[in-house]
Amino acid sequence: QVRLVESGGGLVQAGGSLRLSCAASGRTFSTDAMGWFRQAPGKEREWIAHTTWSRGSTYYAYYADSAKGRFTISRDNAKNTVDLQMNSLKPEDTAVYYCAAGRVGGVAPALYGYWGQGTQVTVSS
Repeated sequence: QVRLVESGGGLVQAGGSLRLSCAASGRTFSTDAMGWFRQAPGKEREWIAHTTWSRGSTYYAYYADSAKGRFTISRDNAKNTVDLQMNSLKPEDTAVYYCAAGRVGGVAPALYGYWGQGTQVTVSS
């Protein structure tokens, strides 16, 4: 059974930092795309960042404009994990954050076949 389990969410003041972690089990995702999305109440699920694999074991990272310069995605294939370091957090970053994995990757949620259950991030002003 494939599972993605997020951790690291919580309550933080504006300007603070959080590190989210996603642990995958049931299969390896070393050649798959892994990414992070978020969903605020009443809003659609929003792509934040993802990493993709290419020949030569090179990984590329892509970020939404809202994440550039503040968030960093990283992965550890030996541990089958993907992390999201979030700095300079703002109240508008408040949402449930989801880890996702898929063969191709991209900004659309439909491109990912595996999802975690989500972890709440709340940023107070």
